[in-house]
Amino acid sequence: QVQLTESGGGLVQAGGSLRLSCAASGRTIGSTAVGWFRQAPGKEREFVAVFYLVGGGTVADSVKGRFSISRDISKNTVYLQMNSLKPEDTANYYCAAATSIRALVAGNPDYWGQGTQVTVSS
Repeated sequence: QVQLTESGGGLVQAGGSLRLSCAASGRTIGSTAVGWFRQAPGKEREFVAVFYLVGGGTVADSVKGRFSISRDISKNTVYLQMNSLKPEDTANYYCAAATSIRALVAGNPDYWGQGTQVTVSS
């Protein structure tokens, strides 16, 4: 069993930055793919970023150049650095973990966090 706990959300002005954290317990993130999704009111959940088992990560085209994902194995934590935030980035951001990259990116991970709200004001 893996528990994922997100933190770092909040209210920020457009152009600002936030760093989200996803702390995992129950399994080392070195053996699990961990990613981020977001869901805005009235919209479907959207893939944002993933950090691969072997290292390195990728982000969705919609946030490329502004968001980045990183991992600190010593803290069993994955981070989502969000820069140049826009009002359309407003959403509830969820951390997810899976042993299958394909399943995670498809939105079918093994585990979900509870989410952290990000609100970007114009």
